[in-house]
Amino acid sequence: MSGSPPASTDIRLLQVAYGDEEPLARRVERVANLVRQQQGADLVVLPELWAHGGFSYQSWQEEAEPLTGPTISALREAARDAQVVLHGGSVIERPADSSALYNTAVVIDRHGEITATYRKMHRFGFSEGEPQLLTAGDQVATVELDLAGRSVPTGLATCYDLRFPELFRMLTYNGMQVLFLVAAWPKARVDHWRVLAQARAVENQVVVLACNTAGTHAGVTMGGHSMIVDAQGRVLAEAGDTEEVLSMVLDLGGVDTARASFPCYSTAGSNHGSHDPGAGGARTTPAPGSPITH
Repeated sequence: MSGSPPASTDIRLLQVAYGDEEPLARRVERVANLVRQQQGADLVVLPELWAHGGFSYQSWQEEAEPLTGPTISALREAARDAQVVLHGGSVIERPADSSALYNTAVVIDRHGEITATYRKMHRFGFSEGEPQLLTAGDQVATVELDLAGRSVPTGLATCYDLRFPELFRMLTYNGMQVLFLVAAWPKARVDHWRVLAQARAVENQVVVLACNTAGTHAGVTMGGHSMIVDAQGRVLAEAGDTEEVLSMVLDLGGVDTARASFPCYSTAGSNHGSHDPGAGGARTTPAPGSPITH
């Protein structure tokens, strides 16, 4: 974003609330219509597994779908109708050519085209849940987005990833200046959510768009408190614990200002060698310790 003129970006985080009694098809229709209502925004963000349920493990096998399935198709149409860039949160993905399941985040442009995907690397659960049911991703993802007339390098992360700072440093070395953090983070640990989101912003000098769910999933109460955090770790806007559209107009050029005034990021880069963020477009990089796949 360096050298670009100041530009205000209209950002909407859709903190979706739901319970187990709401059928999947009805929720998809409701949320797609909520996206359409954000016409005039530049960027709209949905939370992790808002359709398939963050803790609804028992239904994932049955409800998993490819990225050509009904949930992502509805979001692509909604983004096109509203003319917004949409981070569609994540879905339980079953690729057409595989029986594996992934927790996959999707970014969609104003034309309804998928511009980036990210399969969650750090699966939550210790003896059940995600590690038992899902395959871990092995690629970090950054993507350049056209927001308010400027090219903005963004990085993708999902929920439990937040506890692993090395992922975010790799995203930053790949050029990230704005972090999408989508989650189904429970109320029991919402204090961790707040402090870790601020920490990731401070240590990487990035804007953090942290979009959580609300409601109750499989008996687990969600934490809400979606946040917009600036590159100095200040919480600029924060939602409550019910369904809410958290809206803010923000100059994303503040990242350049933060890094110029306190250049710890450039010092870290020089201590670890050269890290070329590369050209625009979606980019994936093998995760630390992961095999390189092609």
